[in-house]
Amino acid sequence: MPTALKILIAGGFGVGKTTMVGSVSEVPPLETEERMTRASLGIDDLSGVEGKISTTVAMDFGRITIAPELVLYLFGTPGQDRFWFMWDDLALGALGAVVLADTRRLDASFASVDFFESRGIPFAVGVNCFDGQRDCTAHQVRAALDLDLSTPVVLCDVRQRGSAKQVLLAVLETARARAEARLTATGP
Repeated sequence: MPTALKILIAGGFGVGKTTMVGSVSEVPPLETEERMTRASLGIDDLSGVEGKISTTVAMDFGRITIAPELVLYLFGTPGQDRFWFMWDDLALGALGAVVLADTRRLDASFASVDFFESRGIPFAVGVNCFDGQRDCTAHQVRAALDLDLSTPVVLCDVRQRGSAKQVLLAVLETARARAEARLTATGP
């Protein structure tokens, strides 16, 4: 029986969380996408994602087998402030997280970074390079988000399974390193 681990996919509105879950999931993903309506006018900031017509209202769910003995359950969080009340429940039991970032709107990543840092949940930042645009380096994103050196920053295209999988592997490595550091600090 494989070990199942929970990973959150988080980030700002329209950064590609649903796309990432869908691109790596080996099962048809559960999505709670709903069409955006006039009710969201003035509430949801569409700056940089003006063409967005739907949004996640609860969560996305997918599954990926990393190795025969290791399965990841992926939970994509909703991106708008009005749905953040669900994040605490979604984070229960999570081994780690991905914070997806869009360099056109890096400020939308701060809340996710703060959320995981304040709860001690290991995470990696996946910089979603839309249409192959790499207008920032990983070092520049690390500096802009004021990330600890132990937090991986991976340039990726979440539409491509292999690219998105690299971000998940970075989360697993970060969680493993943190667990080993705790064991070393506490002794045998």
